[in-house]
This record gives sequence, structure tokens and C-alpha cells, in this order.
Amino acid sequence: MLRAIQIITNRFLTFVLKVLGKNGTQFPGSISYNMNQKILEKIKYPKYVIGVTGSSGKGTTTNFIYHILKEAGLDVVYNSSGSNGIRGVTTLILNNCTIFGKFKHDVLLLELDEKHLHLAFGKNKMTHLVVTNITRDQPARNGSPDLIYKAIFENLSQDTTVILNADDPGLMKLKLNFKGKIVTYGINKTKDSYQREINFSVDEAYCPKCHKKLIYNYYHYGHIGSYYCPNCDFKRGTPNYVGNKVDLKNRTMLINNNVVKLNKNFLFTAYASLAAYALCDTIKIPTNKILNTFNKEKIPTKRGHDLKLGNRVITMLESKNENALSYYQSLKYVLNEEGKKDVIIGFDNVSRRYKYNDLSWLWDVDFELLNDKDIEKIILIGRFKWDVRVRLEYAKIAKEKIYMLDNLNDIVHVLKTETTGNIYTMVCFDMTEILLKKFKEDENGNH
Repeated sequence: MLRAIQIITNRFLTFVLKVLGKNGTQFPGSISYNMNQKILEKIKYPKYVIGVTGSSGKGTTTNFIYHILKEAGLDVVYNSSGSNGIRGVTTLILNNCTIFGKFKHDVLLLELDEKHLHLAFGKNKMTHLVVTNITRDQPARNGSPDLIYKAIFENLSQDTTVILNADDPGLMKLKLNFKGKIVTYGINKTKDSYQREINFSVDEAYCPKCHKKLIYNYYHYGHIGSYYCPNCDFKRGTPNYVGNKVDLKNRTMLINNNVVKLNKNFLFTAYASLAAYALCDTIKIPTNKILNTFNKEKIPTKRGHDLKLGNRVITMLESKNENALSYYQSLKYVLNEEGKKDVIIGFDNVSRRYKYNDLSWLWDVDFELLNDKDIEKIILIGRFKWDVRVRLEYAKIAKEKIYMLDNLNDIVHVLKTETTGNIYTMVCFDMTEILLKKFKEDENGNH
């Protein structure tokens, strides 16, 4: 009886919030979850219950998986809004059940906050779990990568098939004690890989088995790459699914000798594509369906927008606050682009989850990369722009390159009068929405 009441309440609250023009992805689940925190254990789930988690890249990976499964003819429900905490997950699941608690679709696909994984699935079992990476992320909330690892894997069922990024030694240590099925994926050396660590964010440097320092054949970024222990048998090895000949300029890669198109020229897009391919092939989705989704359809990107400002391009890169490697991906993207460039950096909120304004992570970001002759202006916006400026000055960025913008309503005017290159925004999710609105207002006003 209580289960039916919770499901009906969840649906009713979602309906009311939608009528009021609200998102409605969190509040209904908050009420339902507070009524009975075991409610998700009482649901009759479908054949496939797939989770995707990790420090970064889980949203894009989930999006790719959804489109492949849909192309294959499966009825899939997933949290497209990005509400990946327990309350957002509760809202989604209860809204897609009968009042008797039977899930109504073929596949439940969830992007999952790594700290909420055990809350979403107590005694119930995910059939598959994709893990993208574990890196230094949200330190005020998550602490060290070891604590994130523990949150993900401590209560994992041995019946769950785990799809791991083999390029992350912090994930591959699962092989030391997990008795269930592990499927691995990894990207071979690219033209952008490097031989020696060059940035601050190397979170896994020692063998988890014998504690000797790992030796790397190459790095992709941070501690992600090809590694081995000189003292024991711990190593990356050959993954089950291999990404070869990654060509970010032409947006292609080979996955197990099949050509796959990338919808963005980012390395993290290649990783997300590879993870999605590995998961879908593991559950026996036909290869032609997987390739058709990547190569014939245009998978809409979950992150990033391209706009115009006159004859200049605005590329909106979403850099995740409190995650140095997310910023590194954006910095590398900007550096690899041709021509004169102007960069916008800033944020109003460090996190959407809590009020701690810890800024220590700024010192892990390789802002030194912005010392590039083609970067003409760096416009700082948001409540913490002076903190970012201090970091840039320590990175020896020339002061004349830095422009402090006090009023965000002036952003378009400043771009038109103070800059000449293509524009790249490196901001977090909340600021992206604000800037997107400003740019679209100008775009619409000039038509």
C-alpha cells in the first residue's frame, strides 16, 4: 500500500510542477524518498538495469548509450536532465512504474552520482555498471579518489557486469578482489599522448598491489594512460575494447577495427563513445546498430554549444568546477584550435550541491597552458573572478591579456569591442545557461 501511495504522490507532484513550469526532477523524489528510503528496493525492474558513473564523462556516455539502445529498438528510460542523485533517480523510477511497482520499459539507464550509487541500489542489483574514471573531483565533498572508489565499489554485487576504463589504474585495481565479470576498454597512444607526466593531477602513481611506483608507456592526461608495475603483474594490459587511430581533427576513431565518428573533437568524447560501444556490444546489440547510431545519426551533444557572434564562432566548453582534468580537456581543446582566440572563464557557484566555497582545486588546473601567443584576451566573469585572476597571475599570464568583467549584461558588448578572435567559454553548468541566453538574445536581435 505504501509503495502505491509513494508512486501516486510522485506522479502527482511531478505533474503539478510541470504545470507550474518547473523542472520537477528532484522535489517529487525528495518527498517519496523521505516517506520510505527503501522504496527503490520494492520495484520490479526490467531485464537491463544499467548504471553509468565516474568523476567525469558519465553524462555524455549515458547519452550515447541511450541513443544506441533506442536505435536498436529498445524502450529505454534515462535521466536526460542530469539529475543523478538519489532524489532525481527516485523521481524518474517511480514515474515510470505501474502503481503495483512494475517498471514499464525494457531498459532502465541511469547516470549516477558516484556517492549515491549505494543509495539507488541497496539489495537490488544493477545488471551492468559503466565506470568512466576516478579522479580528484569535488574535494570538499568527496575527499580523495580512494574514497570515491570505495563509494562506488564497496557494495557492488558480484552479479553486476562492470565495464571499466582500463587506462585508469585506480579503476583497474578492482581486478584484485572483484569476482564478477569485468569488461575493459581503453584508448591506444594518440598523437597528443605524452611520455612524461606534465600536469599536476596525477592521482594514481603507485601500484595498488605491491605499492611500487608505476611506469607509464604514455599518458593521455593526468594518470590516464598505459602503465605497468615493474615489480609485479599489475598493468593495463590489452583491453577488451580498444580505441585506435583517434583523429580528433577529423572526428574519427577505430573501435575494434570499426570506424566510428565522434560528434565532438574532444578526447573525452572518444572515451565516451568507446565506453558506450563496449556496454552495448556486451549486451549483444548488433554491431551494425551501434555503428549506425554513431555514423549515420547525429547524436545530439549533451555538453557544448556552437554559436555565432557576427562572423566569429563561439564555442561553449563546459568545464566542471572542482575537477582539474575537466579543465585540462578544455584547455587542450582551445590550444589545438587554429587562429586567434579569446577565452571566457568564471563561475558564480563552486558547486550546485553544497555551499562550501573551497577554491583549492584552482591550483591543480594547468592554467599555465594559457600562455599561448594566439590567446589574445582572457575575460574573467562571475563572483570568484578575482580568485581566478590571482591563479592566472601565478601562472604568469600577462596582465594586459586579462579583462575583468563586472556586469555580465555587458558580455556581448565587451566581446564585440575588446576581442577579435574566435571565442571559447570555459565555465561551469550554471554560467553556461546564463551566457547561452545572452548570446542567443544577441543572435536573435541581429536577424
